[in-house]
Amino acid sequence: MDLKKDQEVRRAKLVDLLINKAALKQDIAEYSEKVLKRFKAVVQHELSALGRHIDDSRIRMKYKNNGKHEFRVYIGSDALIFQLHTNIFRFPDEHAIWESKYLMENGANGYFATINIYNFLAESVEQGRLNDAGYLIGRIFLNHEEHFIVEGKGQLGSLFRDLENSELTDDVISQVIHAGLSFAVEFDLITPPYDLIQEVSLMQINAISSDLQVATGKRLGFKFKAEDKEII
Repeated sequence: MDLKKDQEVRRAKLVDLLINKAALKQDIAEYSEKVLKRFKAVVQHELSALGRHIDDSRIRMKYKNNGKHEFRVYIGSDALIFQLHTNIFRFPDEHAIWESKYLMENGANGYFATINIYNFLAESVEQGRLNDAGYLIGRIFLNHEEHFIVEGKGQLGSLFRDLENSELTDDVISQVIHAGLSFAVEFDLITPPYDLIQEVSLMQINAISSDLQVATGKRLGFKFKAEDKEII
């Protein structure tokens, strides 16, 4: 075996990986940061537009920038947290998405940046109730060709599934935001089962008396019907 030649072959393979895969991931990461900035701009515009029709000061309508990779939207009794993950992902080989012609023709199309959308009670976030539960209600996947898909609850799980032909315009971003906000507002707080809360310690009672910090979530003790199923 020619050790020098073998070394050159291995080095060439590594160079190819760095040029193609590593650069690809950097491109997607840079693009996704630009997309999140667009989401920030669109959501502020939407809150302003909604606010012109709502004159009840008790209804929350607030935006908070939380750094380069996150922003928060407070609407009514809800808070939505949009969070851009700093890593690039691909779906598992057995995932149905790999059966599409678009990904079969170019495997690079199957690498994605992800914007996660979480739903918490607004009071949980505002009061820093760290034990309160939130829910992942949507995930936006962005690839290097600036195509996208969304998986999630409600309309987030049905409107944006055509990866090959998708185009993330500001109008589409507005649609995604409307779908997320609507799901959060319609998703009501449900009381936990009696058996789950019938025992309580004196320490918990003291905590409740002082600041009402009960571990709260919209469906504490329950699961979404499709929670254990793959959505896409």
